[in-house]
Amino acid sequence: MKLNQLLLATTAVLTLCGAAQAEVTAKDAWVRATVTQQKATGMFVQLTSTTDARLVAAGSPAAGVVETHEMAMDGNVMKMRAVPGLDLPAGKTVELKPGGYHVMLMDLKQPIKDGDLVEVTLTIEGKDKKRETLNLKAPARPLAAKPMDAHKH
Repeated sequence: MKLNQLLLATTAVLTLCGAAQAEVTAKDAWVRATVTQQKATGMFVQLTSTTDARLVAAGSPAAGVVETHEMAMDGNVMKMRAVPGLDLPAGKTVELKPGGYHVMLMDLKQPIKDGDLVEVTLTIEGKDKKRETLNLKAPARPLAAKPMDAHKH
């Protein structure tokens, strides 16, 4: 078999294998820095998947408990609750941001200071139920940081 044919065959096999599994990219991940005695914080990120997928779990060595949460208005009250997963529609960016969906890091092992890098692992499940992990190192930003401040660091 010629080298070109071998490369084409390998590319075809890799394309077929990759089609069944979601490829998720993360952009602008960050964690809100904490103050002494604060035991929880949020991680924010933009996720884009090449196929329909779902964020089904998260973990971090910095926290005892890590969950995906939603903040939403219930009448005149802002409420936060854990959700079992978050859909990642193919080709659409899903933004986890303050005041919306986010990854909640609770039972923090120590305060998170501005500039710290926080390791967070996201577990993504494709339509075929196969799971992949996305390992992030999210920089901590000051308590007053807004999403637009992300580009200043």
